[in-house]
Parts: sequence; C-alpha cells; structure tokens
Amino acid sequence: MRVVMFGYQTWGHRTLQALLDSTHEVVLVVTHPKSEHAYERIWSDSVAELAEAHDVPVLLRNRPDDEELMVRLKEAEPDLIVANNWRTWIPPEIFRLPRHGTLNVHDSLLPAYAGFSPLIWALINGEPEVGVTAHMMNDELDAGDIVVQRAVPVGPADTATDLFHRTVDLIAPIVTEALDLIDSGRTTWTPQDRSKASFFHKRSIEDSNIDWTWPAEDIERLVRAQSDPYPNAFTHYRGERIRVLKASVSQGVYGGTPGRVFIREGDGVVIVAGAEARRGRCHGLVIEQVRTEDGRDLPATEVFRTMGGYLTRQP
Repeated sequence: MRVVMFGYQTWGHRTLQALLDSTHEVVLVVTHPKSEHAYERIWSDSVAELAEAHDVPVLLRNRPDDEELMVRLKEAEPDLIVANNWRTWIPPEIFRLPRHGTLNVHDSLLPAYAGFSPLIWALINGEPEVGVTAHMMNDELDAGDIVVQRAVPVGPADTATDLFHRTVDLIAPIVTEALDLIDSGRTTWTPQDRSKASFFHKRSIEDSNIDWTWPAEDIERLVRAQSDPYPNAFTHYRGERIRVLKASVSQGVYGGTPGRVFIREGDGVVIVAGAEARRGRCHGLVIEQVRTEDGRDLPATEVFRTMGGYLTRQP
C-alpha cells in the first residue's frame, strides 16, 4: 500500500519507523513545526528528520487546511493515511481521501480517554490499565471503529514516564498488525461503546497545581503522573513555588484544614488533605522530596523545618 503519515513527537516517530520497516511505501509525511509548549518539548523525536533521512517528502503544518496540502495529498495517491499524535482536527476531505480511509493510533484504551494527555489523566484517576488503540477515523474525534487494541497494567508505584515507555513500545507491533489486517481486505472492525467514552483537554502548567481538597490518594497519583520530565506537581509555601517529586499517603489519619503543614511521619512531612479533613477522617499526603525554585532537589524535612503554616495554590 501507498501510505501517508500524519504525526508528531516520539509517538509519530515510532509510527513512521514502523511504516518504514514495513513492506508498504511511505509516500508523504505531514508533521508539525517544533513547539515551545511545555508538553511538546519532551518526547520530541523529530518525525521530519526521520522522514528526510529516508528521502520521504515532508510538509510542515500546524493545521491541515490549505490548498497546497490537498494538492500534494491527491498527487501522492495514498491507499491509507496513518496518524499518530496529530494535534489538530483532520477534516473529512482528508481522512476519507484514501481508498482504505485513515488509521489513527491513540495512546489510550478507547473509548475512554479520547483527546489529550491520556496517560496522565488515566494515572491521576487511578485506572488499573492503560494502552494503545488503532482505530479507523470518522467524523468524531477518536471515536472510530477499533482495529487493534493492546493494554498494559498500571502498578502502584508507576509514573507517567513509566507508562509512556511501556505504551510507546506497543506502537510498532500495533501499527504492523493493523496494516496487515487492512491490506488483507478486511473492512469490518469493532465499534466503540460510546456510553463509556470520555474526552480530556490538553494539559497546561495550571493542571499541575495541587488542590489540597483532593483526597491524599489522588494527590499522590498526581505527583506520579507529573514525574520528570513532565512539569512537576507543585504548590506554594511562604511565597515560593515548591515542586513535589516524591510523596505517599500517610499511615495516620489527620484532621484540620487542607494544606496545613502538620506533622512528621516516616521520611517526610504530612500535609492535611481532603475536602472532609475537618472531620478528622482523612489520610494526609506525606511529602518526601521536593524541588525548589532554584532547582535544588531536597528532602521535604529540609524545607518544612517547622510545623505549621499552609501550602497554597497561589503565592
């Protein structure tokens, strides 16, 4: 088959590599220009450079909505478009252009966690597994019939970085299997159960700002979800932004006002957490390691030397 690839960052890079390693011909690659967005500077293997190294024509676009792109796509005469981590809507006149349509590769177990940053949202929400789905694109974002789907479990200490590496390794075998199925002539796939669908927005720095009214269990997962190299979960203490690198749920149950720097426990310091903390029925968050504004990684006990005071969402 003649294949056009739309993609960006490491997800797109892995997809393109799988296509280049296949028996199919990659005739054109469309990718985004480099971005300064905090979440797009990481996992940023260049799709453009990989394509150019294999003499595949490349178009750089923020959006696929210009006449030149349509002309180039029609000239390429693709049998299939494959997309992974394309950051804007692909219109019907493009995704319906190839005779086999467009295969989208998404890093969640669709229909759950359509949209952006699915691994981070899934980890925050305590999902037992994450994965990758290859589906045929239709008029609704991330809603088309499923061709191939694979899952991996989420462990109790896993970070978003762990889950990234585990799921990105699924891309090549999933793309290979999906292309073989499509090339075989199969056209019927598994419809998504839309009653189980969820859709999430792109994350920004503010989404890492700790809300101490959350249960400690949820905040602990937020810390793991915002592991390096992602922008870390953060809070403010005495006017300074403090990034939380390592935390756990307290053994004890503590009462008071959410955000209160309360008591030492184990190797860290307990912060009162939870909307019901005033009733004395909530576990706190034990902060164990932090990063200060000047970039120093310190034990929490060196930052919170005295008990009392509050961690807040604003300086």
